[in-house]
Amino acid sequence: MNKTQETTRLVLLRHGQSIWNRDRRFAGWGDIPLSPQGEEEAKRAGRLLKQAGFTFDACYCSELQRANATLAYVQSVMGLDTLPVHRSWRLNERHYGALEGMRRWDAIRKFGIWPILQSQINFNAVPPLMRMDDPRIPANQSHYAAVDRAQLPLAESMRQAQERAQPLWQETIFPEIRQGKRLLIVSHQGLLKTLVMQLEGLTGVQMMRLSIATARPLCYELDHSLKPVKRYYLLD
Repeated sequence: MNKTQETTRLVLLRHGQSIWNRDRRFAGWGDIPLSPQGEEEAKRAGRLLKQAGFTFDACYCSELQRANATLAYVQSVMGLDTLPVHRSWRLNERHYGALEGMRRWDAIRKFGIWPILQSQINFNAVPPLMRMDDPRIPANQSHYAAVDRAQLPLAESMRQAQERAQPLWQETIFPEIRQGKRLLIVSHQGLLKTLVMQLEGLTGVQMMRLSIATARPLCYELDHSLKPVKRYYLLD
């Protein structure tokens, strides 16, 4: 392992600002691009990581283009174009169901304030479901044709999003960290919060209060048992 064989570095990176972040829309599995600001944020993240002397053995990324574009900018800036990249739908953002793509106030007018508020503050609250005939649901998209339809969501609570990511965390990512591999995980605020919850032993209430800034590298130094020894953001 690096760091005198005592700790291994793990970096969590939320994608840069997307056009739906900019427009204050619910952005779950909607495959929308970065905004111009988000592109600049992604390049800045690459510069910060390079200046701080980071390098990686592999990267894990969601299937969504805003995360993949962020990663591409980081790789280009850092000169890591040959970095092995593993993409998985399990790292996609929490699925916001029928709220996806809606502006906040439009969603409140349609569904009422309580269902919207609950989905934002309650670890177990599920947003309004998408209809089965909605072309936007993952089960209706060819991109996810290889995934068991029963595993693809119509909407997710944060608990369900965490459970969806668990097989990847437990069976692949955590074992690689224990082997001393330096990983970069490029994903989304909701999914990264579930990982922070596990790493830091947070409750569901504590996790729901977290906020992860767009394209700001969140760095951990972990011991062999995955206990955080140090946690910090890279700053300009």
